[in-house]
Amino acid sequence: MKIFVKKGVLADTKSEAIILTLFEDSRKLTGETLAIDKKSGGLISELIASRDFEAKPSQISVIYTRGTLLSKRIALVGLGKQSEFNLEKLRAAFARISGHLRNMNIKEAATSINLNLIPGKKDQTAQAAAEGAMLGLYQYTPYKTVNREDLKDMEKLNIIADGKDFSLIESAVKKARIIAGAVYFARDLISAPANEMTPSIMAQKAREIAARKNVSCKVLDKKKMKEIGMNALLGVASGSCEEPKFIILEYAGGKKNAAPIVLVGKGLTFDSGGISIKPADKMDEMKTDMSGGAAVMGAIMVAADLQLPLNITGLIPATENMPGGSALKPGDILKSYSGKTIEVLNTDAEGRLILADALAYASVYKPEAVIDLATLTGACIVALGDDVIGMLGTDDKLKKEIDKAAQNTGELVWELPLWESYHELIKSDIADYKNSGGRAAGTITAAAFLSKFAGDYPWVHLDIAGPAWTGKDKAYVPKGASGVGVRLLVEFLRNRVRK
Repeated sequence: MKIFVKKGVLADTKSEAIILTLFEDSRKLTGETLAIDKKSGGLISELIASRDFEAKPSQISVIYTRGTLLSKRIALVGLGKQSEFNLEKLRAAFARISGHLRNMNIKEAATSINLNLIPGKKDQTAQAAAEGAMLGLYQYTPYKTVNREDLKDMEKLNIIADGKDFSLIESAVKKARIIAGAVYFARDLISAPANEMTPSIMAQKAREIAARKNVSCKVLDKKKMKEIGMNALLGVASGSCEEPKFIILEYAGGKKNAAPIVLVGKGLTFDSGGISIKPADKMDEMKTDMSGGAAVMGAIMVAADLQLPLNITGLIPATENMPGGSALKPGDILKSYSGKTIEVLNTDAEGRLILADALAYASVYKPEAVIDLATLTGACIVALGDDVIGMLGTDDKLKKEIDKAAQNTGELVWELPLWESYHELIKSDIADYKNSGGRAAGTITAAAFLSKFAGDYPWVHLDIAGPAWTGKDKAYVPKGASGVGVRLLVEFLRNRVRK
């Protein structure tokens, strides 16, 4: 869907549907809603008086105007109680109403945005509304061939603004378009089947991002990785016929010698578990194990498109984890890029192996901060459920910055402890470390393992195993790949710029 910002008056706009938002505890209609109600002969107030529409969160009602307005329909969507309202409820409301209109086969709609819904957050309000409308309409359909003509899509949303707020709304909507576009990009990568999203194809997608201004891409092949000693990554890749790739995306938007922020994303394009093979049930979803890498690629796209004055490096170790005659075996020992040795107890604890080499490689850049994203542990889903990102790290300031970004984007994080006692659980008897600390505190011991390779730089690990893929439709995340992490990273980076 394309979003346009136009000058005008909503009541006088010709459209298939006018979208209006209302609070549950509003005592009287005001502004645009009051004007449209009067012009329509009280259609809205009549609906409210009958209690057929109570404006509960994301509640929807569609009224036909019967010629009283230039627009054919009025589409009402509830925002809930004003005291409980936030940006997340606004995103949800616009996502739900956009999806509802699409299901009615409506191609075009118009709305206006009340910038005073949340005091002091005018630009964020406009951005959230536009983001919600776009993100809620995502569909992954490239492989649908039967009855393809029956697929419905909403093509256009016009946001009507007066002259006073036009520039602010236009700027916010432009940002929303860029961010939502990157989330779509990440969702497409994650949704693609593993035979259509190999490490080589993922590397090609990264090269395409490098067509942007100030972005460069370098891809290390198997030979180069062997040369520099990325044996943990190569160990995971050894059972697959697909060649691994180590993707390096660099965005140079800041001062020439300024230290970069390094973003590391797990790029397992398919994870069978290797010799420690996973159960067959839901193994098809293991194409999503590159969600962290997709989020990093999306974030760098946005940084370049918004021309953020920062230096950002994205590191994505990309490989498959497959069983085979040459595959890594339980009990094998690997010498990582850092020189530290790893005893492999479980070949299905492979994400931390490829991240170990990537995190150690990050030190080459003498970074200002390092953040890694990974669908790392099922234990994180057990601990926090499907909607929350597990956060662990070594720098309290960096963790607070990420949490602030999480609150604004709705991609919520929850900190887990990384106390010294947990580090005892990943010590090996015959090597430096072992790649599994057992079932207890699985998310924490995985992070403790990663910390041994993260160096002395400020570092935070984000375990996105829960929210990366959803089995049911959520407000602005349709069933399937969520693209989680893109908006969180972008908000974190933008806050760095604002600071």
